Amino acid sequence: MPAPDTDARRRRLLLGLAALPLGCATGPAATGDEVAREVADGVFLLPGVRGEIGPDTRGRIGNAGFIVGPGGVIAIDSGTSHRHGLARLAAIRRVTAQPLRALVLTQARQEFLFGATAFQAAGVPVVMHRDAMRLMTGRCEGCLKTLHQLLGAGEMADTRVPQIERVVTDAEVDAGTALPDIGRPVRLLAPPPGRLAASPGHLAVLDTRTGTLFAGALLDAGTIPDVQDADLAGWHAALAELRALPLRQAIPGHGPAAPATTLIDRVERYLTQLAQRTAALLAAGVPLSEVADATELPDFAGDDHYDTTHRRNASIVFLRQERALMLGPTPH
Repeated sequence: MPAPDTDARRRRLLLGLAALPLGCATGPAATGDEVAREVADGVFLLPGVRGEIGPDTRGRIGNAGFIVGPGGVIAIDSGTSHRHGLARLAAIRRVTAQPLRALVLTQARQEFLFGATAFQAAGVPVVMHRDAMRLMTGRCEGCLKTLHQLLGAGEMADTRVPQIERVVTDAEVDAGTALPDIGRPVRLLAPPPGRLAASPGHLAVLDTRTGTLFAGALLDAGTIPDVQDADLAGWHAALAELRALPLRQAIPGHGPAAPATTLIDRVERYLTQLAQRTAALLAAGVPLSEVADATELPDFAGDDHYDTTHRRNASIVFLRQERALMLGPTPH
């Protein structure tokens, strides 16, 4: 059932969207503001901008969003900096006065998690899977230093690695007890215990009423998926499980919302072509130094991060295949 302020909220959103200038430079990178887009009844996308993390994008490349129920709001992902988190928190407040019950961090990647401190300062508990929290704790101080160098002290002011109040276990995900009740059914999804897919401890958030999935690390649109922390076989298995769910649309980690099957198909095709191409190079005796240049995938050449993440992906997968050939398969 829609919140009582739905009509007024939609009018405000339409006015806000109409006021935006056209072109790729619109949105948070250009203005510092965030504009929520209602993609299903009570389900909102806070879109990232296209491009790499840098001064032109202010690092604000990852999607976020929130789900509004009669008993409160669940937010999903938070942005690249404390300042970015404040902007996203303000965008939520412009849509609804319902209390924020939780912020879910779907993965331990910089464009999704450092805004969490703004939510914490507002008293919002942060939810993260245990394995993702461990990865964040071990890696993200280094990420933070890099972001300071790339984006500057002003953009990164007051940004720190968040402390997670609500560490989620696989058992809680399975039992459906990991999230507070907001008066509409919202589920956390995670890979089965002991199986790695897109990254350690990645989560997805499903609004069952509308069939809308916040896919986190599992899906990207117009952006090369990052395989650095992934297991390709596990990722394919997770995508197959998504196909079995009654999904209408998905909000990827990067890029616009789209029918879930469209995004699943594209990520599966990228992972398959990447593995096939690097395997062919390995069989041909191509040295590692030439792999990044030789792993061309024309179907994805126009995607963001093709010249960076894709080249790194090629080297990573090639090395894993080479190791598997010599020593047998490993979990990564």
